[in-house]
Parts: sequence; structure tokens; C-alpha cells
Amino acid sequence: MHNAHHPFAPPMRDGVGPSCVVLPTAGQCSMLDFLAERLPAVDRSGWLARMQAGDVVDERGVPVAPDRPFEPGLRLYYYRHLADEPEIPFTETVLHQDEHLLVADKPHFMPVTPSGRYLQHTLLVRLKRRLNLPELSPLHRIDRDTAGLVLFSVQQRTRGAYQALFRDRSITKHYEAVAPWRSDIEFPREHASRMEESPQFFRMHEVPGPPNSHTHMEVLEVRGDWARYRLSPVSGKRHQLRVHMAALGLPLRNDAFYPEVNDPPEGDYSRPLQLLARSLAFTDPLTGEHRQFESRLQLQALA
Repeated sequence: MHNAHHPFAPPMRDGVGPSCVVLPTAGQCSMLDFLAERLPAVDRSGWLARMQAGDVVDERGVPVAPDRPFEPGLRLYYYRHLADEPEIPFTETVLHQDEHLLVADKPHFMPVTPSGRYLQHTLLVRLKRRLNLPELSPLHRIDRDTAGLVLFSVQQRTRGAYQALFRDRSITKHYEAVAPWRSDIEFPREHASRMEESPQFFRMHEVPGPPNSHTHMEVLEVRGDWARYRLSPVSGKRHQLRVHMAALGLPLRNDAFYPEVNDPPEGDYSRPLQLLARSLAFTDPLTGEHRQFESRLQLQALA
């Protein structure tokens, strides 16, 4: 079995770090056979093409030939790429960068990290490529549909100190949202409920039981049938703000998931979800300095 310390790892390429797969402790097939069976999302001909192009290497940095015999415990590195990735026609803005932190203003429709159909057109890969920051990593996530602030760690050495801010709920987050106005619902208010994954793919819903999600809600502006709200999540459940507002009968404007799924056609950017990660504030764990960041993006007018 090969040494598990694996001193070599390929460098970032076009903003994308290498993926790794470890061969099991027993096997008798070729390297091509192993990859085609273990990672079938890429078909056999795709793996063959990558290997022939030198895009699969071992932990020693040696290109892996398709017919190379199985080596138990060996680490293989390869680069993920997508043939038909949709292009996102919007641009992110870097609001702050130092040796430890980066704060970006993310447009609507852009995923934070690679997933599904998106790789190069994700906030993380765009920033890695543009700024040549191979260790860049998001400290939290916001939905693809949500615009606004995302905080990144620039270097792995100090990442844990900033991750603790989110784990310990020591960071203050405010969102803005546009949703219907109802005079029969009193604001400001605290909304606490138990949220779990819905049987419907990717959606969350409220269920009976002890609360595990909590949002503070305020009204900023009312105009006719619409209002602008400040939503301050105490917990961080997936889709929490969208679920909490929909549960009050106040679904966010242009929400394609709540209260019902109504996905727009591919490439339709005409109805951005009216939810914006407006501000982040915290005490820097390394310097003790108070940090506060504000998004420069704006939601639609209420009229």
C-alpha cells in the first residue's frame, strides 16, 4: 500500500482545485476500469480522454496511463470540468480583501460554490481565478437565488478562527427582502419554528416540534401592497428566511420555491428573488477590531 501522507497535490487550474479519489486496499483492474466504475458521472470515454491528455495524475505527480495496473491506497488527482455550463451574465464585486478575509458582493443567480451544472460560473471559482487565491474558501453560504455579502477565508491557517464566528453565532447578519404587506400581522416580531427537509427535493418546511430556527423580522418601508423587510436570522437553516416569510403568508417577491415550485425557464433572469444579504458585523477574532460590511446592491422598488 502506498504512503498515505501524499506530499504532492496538483496546483489550482483556471480557478479549480484538483479533486482526489483514493484507491481501495484491494483490486485487480486497470486505472481506467477503476475510474469508470467508481466515478460514473464521467463515462469511460471521458476518463480515457482525460488520461490521454495527462489530466489524471497520482500523488507523486506522475500522469496515470489508462492501462496502468491497480495500486492499493494510491491517491489519484483530476480536474472537474463541465462541457455545457450555463453562462451567468452578471459580475461579482470584491468589497474588501486582506491577508485573512475577503468580502464579495454576489449577484443574483450565481452559486457560491461548484454544484450541479455550475463550476466556472460560481463565485468561488471566479474569485480564485481572478485573484489567484488557491486557498480561498467560503465561511458561509447564501442561496444561488439570493444576492449580497459572502465572507471568505483567504488562507487555511487562520480559517478556523473565523469559522467559529458562525458556529458560535457571534456574527450579526441582516437581510433585506421585498414581500407582500399585511396589516393584520404585527411587526417587529420573532419567528421560531422547527424546520426539516421536505419530501419534495431541495425544499424545507415547518413541522411540529421544538424550534430549531429563529428569525427576527422588522418592517423598513410600506408602499401599497408591498413592504421592505429587515430579516435577521439567529439560526442558519437552509432557506430559513424564505420558509419563515412564506409561513406567515408573505412569500418573497419572485420566490420560485415557496410557497410553490415555479422554476423560471433556463436563462430567464427577469425575476430575481427579492432577497439581499445586506450586512455582516462581528469582532475580528485575530485583531479584536469591530468589522462591518454593507452590500452595495439594491432590491427592486416597491411600486
